[in-house]
Amino acid sequence: MRVISGLYKSRRFDVPRSFKARPTTDFAKENLFNVLSNYIDFEDHITALDLFAGTGSISIELISRGCDQVVSVEKDRDHHTFICKVMKDVKTDKCIPIRGDVFRFIKTGKGQYDFIFADPPYELKDLTTIPDLIFENNLLKEGGLFVLEHGKKDNFEEHPHFIERRAYGSVNFSFFR
Repeated sequence: MRVISGLYKSRRFDVPRSFKARPTTDFAKENLFNVLSNYIDFEDHITALDLFAGTGSISIELISRGCDQVVSVEKDRDHHTFICKVMKDVKTDKCIPIRGDVFRFIKTGKGQYDFIFADPPYELKDLTTIPDLIFENNLLKEGGLFVLEHGKKDNFEEHPHFIERRAYGSVNFSFFR
């Protein structure tokens, strides 16, 4: 796992081969952050939520680019431990790793965020409910941005908060406001 830009640019972290997570590819991540730079100034006191955080690749990238705080929610014990290790290695307290179920977190979450990223398993049966849950539970600040990573079979263009879709190979990002 490599950090693409910012304070920790070019830092690499070895992800154990036993991990089940499918990290966002460097190519897709780099393109995503190029698009995000048109929407968000990460150095402007931004708070972010990384759902299905996996290896923490997006979380560390957000912190590297200047996010004030990132809450990373990951259910898997080993993945959560890895995220904690990465944040300890870079000596940051800007990430709050939470080990727990994303759907439970969404339904009980009390905070609001400037940016929310979700990278669920592409075959997750409730994947298509995630945008509605984010907006129903008022997790996004006014003017905030939510990005959902998904496979090509899912289409969110009819969602009332949908603004655009970007595809990079088999990786798709749907943007919502």
